[in-house]
Amino acid sequence: MAGKRKRKDNDGPRKIHPRNKYSDNPPDFVSLASLYPSFEHYVFYAHDGRPKIDWTDFNATRELTRVLLLHDHGLNWWIPDGQLCPTVPNRLNYIHWVEDLLASNIIPSFSADGHIKKGFDIGTGANCIYPLLGASVLGWKFVGSDITDVAIEWANQNVKSNPHVSDLIEIRRVSIEDKTYHVDESENSHSEGTIHSSNAEAQNAGPLVSSVLETPSDVKKRNNGPPVLFGVVKDGESFDFCMCNPPFFETMEEAGLNPKTSCGGTPEEMVCSGGEHSFITRIIEDSAKMKHTFRWYTSMVGRKINLNMLVSKLWNIGATVVKTTEFVQGRTSRWGLAWSFLPASRKTMSSNKTEESNLSFTLEGLQRKHGAFHVLQSVESFFSNGGASCKLDAVTFNVDITLSRDQIDAILKTETCNSSETSSDNHELNTSNSLNDYHRQQDALCFRVSVFQQNPGALLLRGKLLEKSSSTLGSFSSIFRHLEQVLINKLCSGRVLMDSARCKT
Repeated sequence: MAGKRKRKDNDGPRKIHPRNKYSDNPPDFVSLASLYPSFEHYVFYAHDGRPKIDWTDFNATRELTRVLLLHDHGLNWWIPDGQLCPTVPNRLNYIHWVEDLLASNIIPSFSADGHIKKGFDIGTGANCIYPLLGASVLGWKFVGSDITDVAIEWANQNVKSNPHVSDLIEIRRVSIEDKTYHVDESENSHSEGTIHSSNAEAQNAGPLVSSVLETPSDVKKRNNGPPVLFGVVKDGESFDFCMCNPPFFETMEEAGLNPKTSCGGTPEEMVCSGGEHSFITRIIEDSAKMKHTFRWYTSMVGRKINLNMLVSKLWNIGATVVKTTEFVQGRTSRWGLAWSFLPASRKTMSSNKTEESNLSFTLEGLQRKHGAFHVLQSVESFFSNGGASCKLDAVTFNVDITLSRDQIDAILKTETCNSSETSSDNHELNTSNSLNDYHRQQDALCFRVSVFQQNPGALLLRGKLLEKSSSTLGSFSSIFRHLEQVLINKLCSGRVLMDSARCKT
């Protein structure tokens, strides 16, 4: 994103929130370097003449964050070496998504219009990025919590360095003395659910595309830890929302597997026993106790397979509304998860009635040789062998595909033949047969497949229908489902955990 050319309108799905300051105007490294000599030191020019920074250099990424916060948001900011350094555009995406949730009135506001929104940042860190951005961009009040001395000291320093927003932000220390968090293993039961806006709709719409049961080892990982919300929020307090950038990893070795970036991060910021699933589970369990204390509970999620398990858990404990979104920056995807226990003011369309013009699935268990570009080539090869017109873009990791009606029929017939080999696929066979008669009446199908790196050995594939019409939605879903099975059989080894669901906002 930073330092790259502006995205054209026809250059694929929007990868940044439309209200994000950097949506159509990414940071201009040349201009910033001319204004801030301390940043100029880190800017160099690639062979194509474009200005860049070394994303593996922590000092470079920290200085970029500092000058963006100062130049674009009027915020004075700094963190010591080794602390987690956030990327400003990505954090703004989360802020604006929460803003969308609050403005939607799916969950009625606590107060009358004009009320200053109040949020709670779980694990604000030394960077204190969410309270600073929320207060400066939207005028929100914040409580930011953390457990380490360094985080509390520097978060307070960053607040004090910005007197124009300091009255809006409170930094709160979490006491970890004599605090345990017991998880009842009876909650390990996993019921089927879907990503909808009401629990009743979830039960009517059927199971998740991929339901993943927790194992006994998963339960053991959900062990004791410092308080998250329960015991940190004071009696009588209420908030419009909470947000969290959780520790995504189980070990620092796992956190350091991406050699292409250096964002720093201490074990307290990056690592949790059981990883993000365990940490967000603790937020969910606290929310079940506190319920109406928050209008919206939210968290970022790093792995889509965890997203599906967490959504199912939320329906189990009685959430009235669950919403998800996807955050994309460069080749990295993250997801937003939001839920509430307050009664919804209106119902939204069930996902089985939502147009499936954006679909995705995750490939896990990939061998080292099967990188993102290799998978992209496999997608192109699969459709080219079927006679489709394909255009691969190695820079953006996209391949655009156009299928004629006859080519659609040929692929779906192959799916039908494969499905008939097992009795468990009888429903899919009947669906494919009924769809084949319908597909013959359709126009050409044009769509884009994009490949995104997840964790090592895991890739996200996202499909987007380029020319939408009611007559192409059914075939797009069937074709994309078939592609998923082809790639799994060809590329994945060992036990593969997959999920295939809409990219919803």
